[in-house]
Amino acid sequence: MTAVLPPPDTGTTLLSMQQLGRMEGGERLHALLWRAGPGWRMISSAVLGGGLGERAWVLNAQVSHGYQRTDPDRHLADLAAAAGADGAGVGLLTAADVTAHGQAADGGAQAVATAGVTVRGWAASPAEGTVHPAAPGTINIIAALPVALSDAALVNAVATATEAKVQALLDAGYDCSGTPTDAVCIAARVPSPGEEVHAFAGPRSLWGARLARAVHQAVHAAM
Repeated sequence: MTAVLPPPDTGTTLLSMQQLGRMEGGERLHALLWRAGPGWRMISSAVLGGGLGERAWVLNAQVSHGYQRTDPDRHLADLAAAAGADGAGVGLLTAADVTAHGQAADGGAQAVATAGVTVRGWAASPAEGTVHPAAPGTINIIAALPVALSDAALVNAVATATEAKVQALLDAGYDCSGTPTDAVCIAARVPSPGEEVHAFAGPRSLWGARLARAVHQAVHAAM
C-alpha cells in the first residue's frame, strides 16, 4: 500500500511514502519508506544516517512500546534492506502508529509527521541527578524542499521545523515542547551547475516559511 501526498503548488510530488507492514514479536507493526532516489542532500538527527550528506531514502519504522534493542541502527538497516532500499539512507524509530501520519504541503515544501506524545515535556526541565533513557513515543518529522540549500541553511531548516513542531503542539493543547526522543530529517536538492543555492531557511525566508507551514500542518494532523 502506498500513500502519496497531495501535489503542492508547484505541481510536483516530492514525498511519496510507501507503507510497509511486518510481524515482529507477535505484533503487527508498520513503517513508512520514502524512496527519494539520487540527487538529495539530507540533514537529520536520526540514529541511522544522521548528520549531513547525500541520502537516497528515509525509513520511519514503528516499534513496540516495550522496545529494548540496543542496536537500533542495525535494526533499521535490516528493515531497509528487507524493503529493497539501496545506498545510504536515513532511519528513524517511533512507538507511534505510523499509519496515522500527518502530511501537508505548502508552495513546494512538503512534510510528513508521525506523533506519539504520551511521554512529553519541556526541553529545559529541572536538573536531575540521573538521566534515564526516555520511553519510546516520539514525534518524527520528514520534510523535503525542491531547491538546493547551503549547509548553514539546512541547519537553519532543522531549527525552523522544530519551532513549527512546538507551535503545533501548543495549538493542539499540549503544554510541552516535544518528547525526549523527537527526530527530524530535512531533504533538499543537490545543486546543479549554475543553480541558486539558498543561504537561509529561517521562518521568514521564502523556503523556511513554506517549510514551517507544512511542518506545522503535518504535526498538527498527526496528533
